[in-house]
Amino acid sequence: MSASTTSRIALFIDGANLHATAKALGFDIDYKLLLKEFERQGALLRAIYYTPVIEDQEFSSFRPLIDWLDYNGFRVVTKAAKEFVDGSGRRKIKGNMDVDLAVDAMEMAEHIDQMVLFSGDSNFRSLVAAMQRRGVQVTVVSTMIGRPSMIADELRRQADTFIDIAELQSRIRRDAADRQSPREILSPLKPR
Repeated sequence: MSASTTSRIALFIDGANLHATAKALGFDIDYKLLLKEFERQGALLRAIYYTPVIEDQEFSSFRPLIDWLDYNGFRVVTKAAKEFVDGSGRRKIKGNMDVDLAVDAMEMAEHIDQMVLFSGDSNFRSLVAAMQRRGVQVTVVSTMIGRPSMIADELRRQADTFIDIAELQSRIRRDAADRQSPREILSPLKPR
Protein backbone atom coordinates (compact mmCIF):
# COMPACT_ATOMS: atom_id res chain seq x y z
CA MET A 1 0.00 0.00 0.00
CA SER A 2 1.13 3.55 -0.59
CA ALA A 3 -0.17 5.12 2.62
CA SER A 4 2.44 6.93 4.68
CA THR A 5 3.02 6.14 8.33
CA THR A 6 1.23 9.37 9.25
CA SER A 7 -1.87 8.46 7.28
CA ARG A 8 -5.04 8.29 9.39
CA ILE A 9 -6.84 5.07 8.43
CA ALA A 10 -10.27 3.61 9.11
CA LEU A 11 -11.38 0.10 8.18
CA PHE A 12 -15.01 -0.43 7.18
CA ILE A 13 -15.80 -4.15 7.01
CA ASP A 14 -18.94 -5.51 5.36
CA GLY A 15 -18.81 -8.64 7.53
CA ALA A 16 -21.03 -10.90 5.45
CA ASN A 17 -19.26 -9.92 2.24
CA LEU A 18 -15.79 -10.40 3.73
CA HIS A 19 -16.75 -13.79 5.12
CA ALA A 20 -18.09 -14.92 1.74
CA THR A 21 -14.92 -13.69 0.04
CA ALA A 22 -12.59 -15.52 2.44
CA LYS A 23 -14.75 -18.65 2.20
CA ALA A 24 -14.58 -18.53 -1.61
CA LEU A 25 -10.78 -18.46 -1.30
CA GLY A 26 -10.81 -21.28 1.27
CA PHE A 27 -9.40 -19.62 4.37
CA ASP A 28 -10.47 -18.13 7.69
CA ILE A 29 -9.40 -14.63 8.68
CA ASP A 30 -7.40 -13.95 11.84
CA TYR A 31 -8.84 -10.57 12.76
CA LYS A 32 -5.96 -9.75 15.10
CA LEU A 33 -3.54 -10.18 12.18
CA LEU A 34 -5.86 -8.12 9.98
CA LEU A 35 -5.61 -5.22 12.45
CA LYS A 36 -1.81 -5.55 12.63
CA GLU A 37 -1.58 -5.53 8.83
CA PHE A 38 -3.24 -2.12 8.62
CA GLU A 39 -1.62 -0.70 11.77
CA ARG A 40 1.65 -1.02 9.85
CA GLN A 41 0.24 1.27 7.16
CA GLY A 42 -0.40 4.30 9.39
CA ALA A 43 -2.46 5.44 12.36
CA LEU A 44 -5.42 3.06 12.51
CA LEU A 45 -8.18 5.20 14.04
CA ARG A 46 -11.10 2.80 13.66
CA ALA A 47 -11.91 -0.73 12.57
CA ILE A 48 -15.66 -1.16 12.22
CA TYR A 49 -17.30 -4.51 11.49
CA TYR A 50 -20.89 -4.43 10.18
CA THR A 51 -23.10 -7.50 10.34
CA PRO A 52 -26.74 -8.46 10.58
CA VAL A 53 -27.71 -10.86 13.38
CA ILE A 54 -30.80 -13.04 13.63
CA GLU A 55 -32.63 -11.62 16.62
CA ASP A 56 -35.06 -14.44 17.38
CA GLN A 57 -32.40 -17.12 17.84
CA GLU A 58 -31.62 -17.88 21.49
CA PHE A 59 -27.95 -18.47 20.67
CA SER A 60 -26.17 -17.59 17.47
CA SER A 61 -23.01 -19.41 16.45
CA PHE A 62 -21.88 -15.99 15.27
CA ARG A 63 -22.04 -14.47 18.77
CA PRO A 64 -18.48 -15.58 19.75
CA LEU A 65 -17.04 -13.68 16.78
CA ILE A 66 -19.04 -10.54 17.57
CA ASP A 67 -17.94 -10.64 21.21
CA TRP A 68 -14.31 -11.33 20.31
CA LEU A 69 -14.20 -8.45 17.82
CA ASP A 70 -15.86 -6.11 20.31
CA TYR A 71 -13.21 -6.85 22.96
CA ASN A 72 -10.24 -6.79 20.57
CA GLY A 73 -10.11 -3.42 18.88
CA PHE A 74 -13.13 -3.47 16.59
CA ARG A 75 -16.32 -1.49 16.86
CA VAL A 76 -19.12 -3.89 15.96
CA VAL A 77 -22.32 -2.57 14.40
CA THR A 78 -25.20 -5.02 14.22
CA LYS A 79 -28.73 -4.89 12.94
CA ALA A 80 -31.52 -7.37 13.49
CA ALA A 81 -31.93 -9.60 10.46
CA LYS A 82 -35.10 -11.33 9.46
CA GLU A 83 -35.14 -14.97 8.50
CA PHE A 84 -37.62 -16.17 5.86
CA VAL A 85 -38.22 -18.93 3.32
CA ASP A 86 -38.30 -17.85 -0.32
CA GLY A 87 -40.63 -19.13 -3.03
CA SER A 88 -38.26 -22.03 -3.77
CA GLY A 89 -38.32 -23.17 -0.14
CA ARG A 90 -34.76 -21.94 0.58
CA ARG A 91 -33.93 -20.32 3.91
CA LYS A 92 -32.92 -16.68 3.39
CA ILE A 93 -31.73 -13.94 5.69
CA LYS A 94 -32.46 -10.28 5.07
CA GLY A 95 -30.38 -7.70 6.87
CA ASN A 96 -28.54 -5.01 4.92
CA MET A 97 -25.85 -2.88 6.58
CA ASP A 98 -24.91 -0.74 3.55
CA VAL A 99 -26.59 2.47 4.74
CA ASP A 100 -25.12 2.15 8.25
CA LEU A 101 -21.63 1.74 6.82
CA ALA A 102 -22.07 4.64 4.38
CA VAL A 103 -23.35 7.04 7.05
CA ASP A 104 -20.48 6.20 9.40
CA ALA A 105 -17.92 6.63 6.61
CA MET A 106 -19.32 10.04 5.61
CA GLU A 107 -19.31 11.19 9.24
CA MET A 108 -15.63 10.17 9.56
CA ALA A 109 -14.48 11.63 6.22
CA GLU A 110 -12.98 14.80 7.71
CA HIS A 111 -11.03 12.81 10.32
CA ILE A 112 -9.33 10.24 8.07
CA ASP A 113 -6.92 10.23 5.14
CA GLN A 114 -7.62 6.69 4.00
CA MET A 115 -10.71 4.49 4.02
CA VAL A 116 -10.21 0.76 3.60
CA LEU A 117 -13.47 -0.85 2.50
CA PHE A 118 -13.75 -4.63 2.79
CA SER A 119 -16.54 -5.36 0.32
CA GLY A 120 -17.10 -6.10 -3.33
CA ASP A 121 -20.66 -4.78 -3.35
CA SER A 122 -21.39 -2.37 -6.24
CA ASN A 123 -23.76 -0.43 -3.95
CA PHE A 124 -20.66 1.18 -2.41
CA ARG A 125 -19.45 2.83 -5.65
CA SER A 126 -21.29 6.07 -4.85
CA LEU A 127 -19.89 6.10 -1.31
CA VAL A 128 -16.35 5.63 -2.64
CA ALA A 129 -16.83 8.55 -5.07
CA ALA A 130 -18.24 10.77 -2.29
CA MET A 131 -15.32 9.96 0.02
CA GLN A 132 -12.84 10.74 -2.78
CA ARG A 133 -14.51 14.14 -3.35
CA ARG A 134 -13.80 14.85 0.33
CA GLY A 135 -10.11 14.10 -0.16
CA VAL A 136 -10.11 10.60 1.32
CA GLN A 137 -8.06 7.94 -0.46
CA VAL A 138 -10.15 4.78 -0.80
CA THR A 139 -8.76 1.25 -0.87
CA VAL A 140 -11.17 -1.58 -1.63
CA VAL A 141 -10.32 -5.11 -0.48
CA SER A 142 -12.09 -8.06 -2.12
CA THR A 143 -11.14 -10.61 -4.77
CA MET A 144 -11.29 -11.05 -8.51
CA ILE A 145 -10.76 -14.79 -8.13
CA GLY A 146 -13.80 -16.94 -8.83
CA ARG A 147 -16.68 -16.95 -11.22
CA PRO A 148 -18.41 -14.69 -10.79
CA SER A 149 -15.82 -12.38 -9.25
CA MET A 150 -16.58 -11.23 -5.67
CA ILE A 151 -15.76 -7.61 -6.62
CA ALA A 152 -18.08 -5.52 -8.77
CA ASP A 153 -16.10 -4.06 -11.66
CA GLU A 154 -17.50 -0.54 -11.11
CA LEU A 155 -16.42 -0.57 -7.45
CA ARG A 156 -12.91 -1.79 -8.31
CA ARG A 157 -12.54 0.89 -10.99
CA GLN A 158 -13.79 3.67 -8.68
CA ALA A 159 -11.34 2.83 -5.87
CA ASP A 160 -7.98 4.59 -5.70
CA THR A 161 -6.40 1.24 -4.82
CA PHE A 162 -7.71 -2.30 -5.10
CA ILE A 163 -6.18 -5.07 -2.99
CA ASP A 164 -7.07 -8.63 -3.84
CA ILE A 165 -7.49 -10.33 -0.48
CA ALA A 166 -5.67 -13.33 -1.96
CA GLU A 167 -2.53 -11.13 -1.77
CA LEU A 168 -3.11 -10.66 1.99
CA GLN A 169 -4.04 -14.28 2.68
CA SER A 170 -0.61 -15.37 3.93
CA ARG A 171 -0.52 -12.42 6.39
CA ILE A 172 -4.10 -12.56 7.72
CA ARG A 173 -4.95 -16.28 7.58
CA ARG A 174 -5.92 -17.99 10.80
CA ASP A 175 -3.71 -21.01 11.57
CA ALA A 176 -5.21 -24.50 11.57
CA ALA A 177 -4.23 -24.85 15.26
CA ASP A 178 -6.36 -21.80 16.08
CA ARG A 179 -9.35 -23.40 14.37
CA GLN A 180 -9.25 -26.22 16.89
CA SER A 181 -9.01 -23.93 19.92
CA PRO A 182 -11.87 -23.63 22.40
CA ARG A 183 -12.39 -20.00 21.45
CA GLU A 184 -13.08 -20.89 17.85
CA ILE A 185 -14.73 -18.09 15.95
CA LEU A 186 -17.53 -19.30 13.73
CA SER A 187 -18.65 -17.88 10.42
CA PRO A 188 -21.10 -14.97 10.11
CA LEU A 189 -24.29 -14.84 8.11
CA LYS A 190 -23.99 -15.22 4.37
CA PRO A 191 -24.64 -12.14 2.22
CA ARG A 192 -27.94 -11.87 0.47
